[in-house]
Amino acid sequence: MSQMPQLSACPSCEEPLESGDRFCGACGYDLSAVPERPQDNPTITMNGSVPGQGAPAGEYPEPPSAPPAGAAWPAPGPDGTGAPEAVHLSTDLPGTDSGGSALPPQAPPPPSAPPAAAAGVRFDRPRQPDGAAVAPEIYQTQPDEYLLQAPDPRVSAEPAAQAAGAGGKVCVACRAGRVDDDGYCENCGHAQPRERDHMEQESGPLAAVSDRGLRHHRNEDAFAIGTTTLPDGSPASVAIVCDGVSSATRPDDASAAASKAAGETLLAALPRGTHPQQAMHDAILAASRAVNSLAAEPATALEQAPHQNAPACTIVGAVVTSGLLIVGWVGDSRAYWVPVDRSAPPARLTEDDSWAAQMVAAGLMNEAEAYADERAHAITGWLGADAYELEPHTAAFKPDRPGVVVVCTDGLWNYAEAAEEMARVVPLDAATQPLHSARVLVGHALDGGGHDNVTVALVPFPAVPQGAGSA
Repeated sequence: MSQMPQLSACPSCEEPLESGDRFCGACGYDLSAVPERPQDNPTITMNGSVPGQGAPAGEYPEPPSAPPAGAAWPAPGPDGTGAPEAVHLSTDLPGTDSGGSALPPQAPPPPSAPPAAAAGVRFDRPRQPDGAAVAPEIYQTQPDEYLLQAPDPRVSAEPAAQAAGAGGKVCVACRAGRVDDDGYCENCGHAQPRERDHMEQESGPLAAVSDRGLRHHRNEDAFAIGTTTLPDGSPASVAIVCDGVSSATRPDDASAAASKAAGETLLAALPRGTHPQQAMHDAILAASRAVNSLAAEPATALEQAPHQNAPACTIVGAVVTSGLLIVGWVGDSRAYWVPVDRSAPPARLTEDDSWAAQMVAAGLMNEAEAYADERAHAITGWLGADAYELEPHTAAFKPDRPGVVVVCTDGLWNYAEAAEEMARVVPLDAATQPLHSARVLVGHALDGGGHDNVTVALVPFPAVPQGAGSA
C-alpha cells in the first residue's frame, strides 16, 4: 500500500485534492502527516479478572470471582458462524485477550518513528477547544448552522397554549404566537420543529432520545432500539445510534438508513441463535450497504456538489443479554459502561476512529493536546460509498455487576468525554428510568451549548424481560 494518504479533500482546509498530491495546493498542508488507524485490541472482561489460561479463541471464560448472571450463552444456530475475528477495545479497561492471556503493556512508539499516513479522513463539525460557542465567522463556511438559537425542547408550552386559546398550536420559539397552516409563527415568523428535530422512544427496559441541538438547522442523528428473545428464552436488548457526517450529502438520510438496517438485522439474527458478536458485525455491514445504496439514488445526484462526498455516517451499537454485553462501532460515536454501584469504576467501551485518537495511540500527542487541535474530529472511519476501507469493530464484555450502557453521538460526549464525567451526569436511577435519564443527558448537552445534534440510548445490564419498562 502506498504511504501517501488517498484523500479526496485536504484535512486542514477541506479543499479538493488531486490523486498523488504530496501537499495541499490551497494551504500547503503536508498530507503525509495524517497517521494511520491504530491496531485493534482483543476482547477483555469487564471486571479485569484473568480467566483460566488457554481458553479457545471466540469463547468467553468465566471470571473465577463472580460468574455472570443468567444461563450460559446458547450455541449458535444454523445461521451463526461464531464471533468475528476483528474485535476492538478501548484501552480504558485492563483485562485479558480472547485466549485468556494477560494483555501486554501498551508502550507508545518513540516519537522518532511516526506512523504511516492514513488512508483518508473526513471532517465533521469541530468544537472549540475550550468548549466556548463557535465564533460568528464560522457561519460563512458552515451554511447548515444558524445564529438564531433553536428553542429548548424541555420548556413547557402549556402557559402559552392557554393564552393562545384551546385548539391552537403555539410557537415553540416565542411561546406566544399562533402557528399558521404553513408551519410558521404568526407572531415571530419562526419555522416550527420538524418530526426529527426531537425524537423519543421507549422499548420495554431501554429508551432513546435524539434532539437537533441549539445550532444545527436539522437533526442528522438517528437511532433504533428494540428487544427480542434468544433461543433459550432469555431476553436481549438492542440499541443502535448513528451520526450523519455534516460535510457529506444527505447525512440525515444516511443515519436513518444505517440505524434502521442495523437494528432490523440484529433483531432478526439474535432469535435464530446467531452469536451476538457475529450479529453485531453483520449488522454494521448491513448498515454500510444501506448507506452505500443512497449514493446511487437520484436525490443524491440532485444535491451533490463538486466539493461534497457521498452520504456518510458513523455507527455505534450495543447488544445486552442476561450475561453478555457486545458493542460494535465505526467512527467516533461511543458507548460507555456506568455501573449501578457508583463506587465501582465506569469505563468507555469504544475507541474513536478519529485523527485525535490516532495521534494519542501513536504517542505523538497526549489526549488533551490532541482533542484541542482543530483536526481532532476528523474521522478516519465511516459508513459510506466513498469510505476507503470498512473495518467494523466489535468487543465483548461480561460485567460482574448491574449497570447501564450509554450509547451516544459526540453531541453528548463532547460535554462529558471521560468515563468518570459521563458517570457523574447519568442519573442514579438510569437502569430503572431510562427515558427520563436519556432526557436528562440530552438536557446536559443543551445546557453545555448544544452545538451538535444530540442522541443517546440507555440500555440496562443485565437484560430485562420484555414488557418491563420505566416505573
